[in-house]
Amino acid sequence: MNVLSRVAGAAVWVVDVGVGVEINPAGVGSTTGAAGSGAVFRVRKVRPGTADMTRGPAMSREEAERALDVGWSVAMEMIDSGIRLLALGEMGIGNTTAAAAVAAALTGWPEGDLVGLGTGIDPVRRQKKLQAVRRALVVNRPDSSDAVDVLSKVGGLEMAGLAGAALAGAARRVPVLMDGFIASAAVLAAVHIDPRALPYMFASHRSVEPGHGRILRWLGREPLFDLDLRLGEGTGAVLAMPMMEAAARILDEMATFEEAGVSDAED
Repeated sequence: MNVLSRVAGAAVWVVDVGVGVEINPAGVGSTTGAAGSGAVFRVRKVRPGTADMTRGPAMSREEAERALDVGWSVAMEMIDSGIRLLALGEMGIGNTTAAAAVAAALTGWPEGDLVGLGTGIDPVRRQKKLQAVRRALVVNRPDSSDAVDVLSKVGGLEMAGLAGAALAGAARRVPVLMDGFIASAAVLAAVHIDPRALPYMFASHRSVEPGHGRILRWLGREPLFDLDLRLGEGTGAVLAMPMMEAAARILDEMATFEEAGVSDAED
């Protein structure tokens, strides 16, 4: 992610919303926010990891709301620093499982259509993963009309944070690039919270996770490319940045036929 961000001239903002251990910010890197200048690290830990969602809620509603606020406030800080394009990525353990549960709860789709192989598990482990998603939904009974309830019961701190960041981008009219399955599940939750955010959301790529393509179709977003990525961390979103910039510059800088004095009349 750091290498690709340097290629794209993008700043990396790393936010600890709920890492299970304490991290020393001094060992992470740069604390400046200019594009291409290195990493920015913010400690905004809501709690050290989520609970086992197969036995009860992943977190409390108040914790989910705090994580949403973390994403909102950090995204606002980024925009205030001059950033005009947000790319959403994440790092987490087992979060394709939680993303499948969130998508199933918000859309009503069958869990089997959403659960994939994650980082490359075998079919037997996929069945265990599917059982975990189904058990979590039965145990917690998330309210499909309340995205915050869904995030708190079967989501993750990183998803709630990304949802808050997506809402902040839309509020400030800044385009938001989704990465893979987890980031798109977070945007799905954000759009359920406020449908007015949808026009500001863009799909960078379609990952190998089956649930990702379904979410993109629900959002009405066509990905810019499909490279069978399963990397996460925002890598796909950063790869899409030059394409977004190229499209914007063509609209802004390229002359139309009329402006260039070119006739489109037939001979």
